[in-house]
Amino acid sequence: MAKPPSSAAAAAAGGRGPVHNRTRLLLVLLVAVAASASTAGFLLRGALRDPCDGRGDPAALNTAVAAGSPLGFMRSKLVLLVSHELSLSGGPLLLMELAFLLRHVGSEVVWITNQRSEETNDVTYSLEHRMLSHGVQVLPARGQEAVDIALKADLVILNTAVAGKWLDPVLKDHVPKVLPKILWWIHEMRGHYFKVEYVKHLPFVAGAMIDSHTTAEYWKSRTSDRLKIQMPQTYVVHLGNSKELMEVAEDNVARRVLREHIRESLGVRSEDLLFAIINSVSRGKGQDLFLQAFYQGLQLIQHQKLKVPTMHAIVVGSDMNAQTKFETQLRDFVVKNAIHDRVHFVNKTLAVAPYLAAIDVLVQNSQARGECFGRITIEAMAFKLPVLGTAAGGTTEIVLDGSTGLLHPAGKEGVTPLAKNIVRLASHAEQRVSMGEKGYDRVKEMFMEHHMAERIAAVLKEVLQKSQERSRS
Repeated sequence: MAKPPSSAAAAAAGGRGPVHNRTRLLLVLLVAVAASASTAGFLLRGALRDPCDGRGDPAALNTAVAAGSPLGFMRSKLVLLVSHELSLSGGPLLLMELAFLLRHVGSEVVWITNQRSEETNDVTYSLEHRMLSHGVQVLPARGQEAVDIALKADLVILNTAVAGKWLDPVLKDHVPKVLPKILWWIHEMRGHYFKVEYVKHLPFVAGAMIDSHTTAEYWKSRTSDRLKIQMPQTYVVHLGNSKELMEVAEDNVARRVLREHIRESLGVRSEDLLFAIINSVSRGKGQDLFLQAFYQGLQLIQHQKLKVPTMHAIVVGSDMNAQTKFETQLRDFVVKNAIHDRVHFVNKTLAVAPYLAAIDVLVQNSQARGECFGRITIEAMAFKLPVLGTAAGGTTEIVLDGSTGLLHPAGKEGVTPLAKNIVRLASHAEQRVSMGEKGYDRVKEMFMEHHMAERIAAVLKEVLQKSQERSRS
């Protein structure tokens, strides 16, 4: 676990620019890293802007913001968001970001969690509190109030395929009335989500929004071939980096302070070379194959007698409280091959910015069909990091092979190519710098928050228009 921030680190935060803002930002980041509970990490996404920080009349501020935002037409619209769960996973957090964007322009936003744990844990409480502080209403998934909101809403957004299980048990006879105003936001790439009970209403909604062209094509073919149903009008919306993350990525002082702090907490030197995989530890994310490739890379360097900086592998996304069988296998591999001084496991957190500031190369090693999108990839590129990614899923729409990073096959056949790519970047500092710069330029061109807002706005406008036309007919 990372060490608590030193007083020197906090003092360094105010080196240049607006001292108060930078100091506050760095303290939030460092506290998030040092905290044992991963909920602290949520402070990084959509949370650095305190809704109470504004001045003047909130309604007037919303009007002004709406006028300059591509989502401005959503002002005063009632939007119901239905999430399959409330957790620190990507789907719910993306929906929360959309909720905050809509609230920022004056939309009335209501949130429902379909699969809610009977016991309210720290994560649920923290996320619900964050939504309430932004003016998002949180309702129980079942009951007449949920039905009334669904019928009254201008737009209903179902988040992930699994959220489809909410429709029939709750809305019952009202389902046909609500379907024409549903936008279904799908993030899944795994075959077990293709179940009729999840997506039987999919052909009748106003539209589906998917994070990458690869995933959209996969859904189109699988629903047709396996379920014998057709996809509705489908919109591909690439994601974007939050303003908060970009603020850190573009602040040289912040990056330097965070880099020094994280490296000190890991026990690595400033000149060492860090390759990191930042994902929840699971077989589908490919941490096992990454460690095999890293070990092969070390052997190649030794065999070829290459002079490279001392290399380390960082696995961010561990669960130190409940180690799974898979994670135990990872740790056993490290011990068996005597690379425990080169491999570091970090507990799962959403405070990714400090680790992106500390590392030199991101490895995106998701297996099978890859990531639906893979937001950590564009976050790494914002920090001018080259990316070593699998040639699958949304990664192929983000990483330009040979330009912003290097791609390798998914599966066991990708281990040796990944090892060679690790050695290549370890041996050529100028390539790391060049790829990082090109990746940053690509983010600025395509993957900023305003790009995502513009893309989502175009979809919402069309879906609203369709819904209104159906209601009149």
